[in-house]
Amino acid sequence: MKPAPFTYHAPTTVEEAVALLAEHAPDDGRVLAGGQSLVPTMAFRLARPRHLVDINGVAGLDRLEVLDGRLIIGATVRHAAFETPVTEGPLGVLLAEVAHHIAHRPIRTRGTFCGSLAHADPASEWCAVAAALDAEMMAISERGVRLILAPDFFQSIMTTALDEDELLAEVRLPVLKSDVHCGFAEFSRRAGDFAIAMVVAIFRLQEDGTIAESRLAIGGAESFPRRIVEAEYALKGRQPSDEAFTLAAEIASRFIEPLDDENISAGYRRDLVLALTQRALAQARDKAAP
Repeated sequence: MKPAPFTYHAPTTVEEAVALLAEHAPDDGRVLAGGQSLVPTMAFRLARPRHLVDINGVAGLDRLEVLDGRLIIGATVRHAAFETPVTEGPLGVLLAEVAHHIAHRPIRTRGTFCGSLAHADPASEWCAVAAALDAEMMAISERGVRLILAPDFFQSIMTTALDEDELLAEVRLPVLKSDVHCGFAEFSRRAGDFAIAMVVAIFRLQEDGTIAESRLAIGGAESFPRRIVEAEYALKGRQPSDEAFTLAAEIASRFIEPLDDENISAGYRRDLVLALTQRALAQARDKAAP
């Protein structure tokens, strides 16, 4: 199939891009970055935007750097950029591991980190990472700059807090200290398929070897990624043992609201979250320091 007719715009500045969005977003204007989700839906005419605002030529949106304890990820930074650590310490290692779970190599060379967050597919690995790290999203429009935190950003299946005239210009992730442990586990039917469930596990140990604080984010199993704070509380002050991980996993599987469809039942997703939470936590504990 071929896309429905549309008008193509190629701005070269952020100001020009947001002006085009302000003008055309009410008339079904869409941002084009990697296009790995948008273009296929256009080809099948499931999406019929009348205007495409291609931001690939906008200067500065390929920014990828550490500043003031944050990793700044611009709107046109590709998935493939993270296949090797982009920063020292646990964050770089975590992002590199997650990147290799995303689809296949050709998609990773075109798809973008920010585009994944703006699309907000429940099965997006980057959305789960953003939820786990309480990422900051910088949205720009002609009305100004708005900073949106991950708990407020993800709202439902492919639904975010972005207004139709806003551009997700960059995402900021906290750089993790060297004493932080990270793990990631997901399940899909085949390598490169959409994940049915995934877990991002992050914790820091105290001097006595007990868990000082933790972050457990679930993706794929629910309509949007989020931290399961009840499971995090259960880990605090405990040794990073299989027993503690099993308890946290049981709580996580109990507190999620799993998707239920004709292909994958809610009960199956609960079982996956139980197993993947244990796996991600054990991986975080057992992984050698970067």
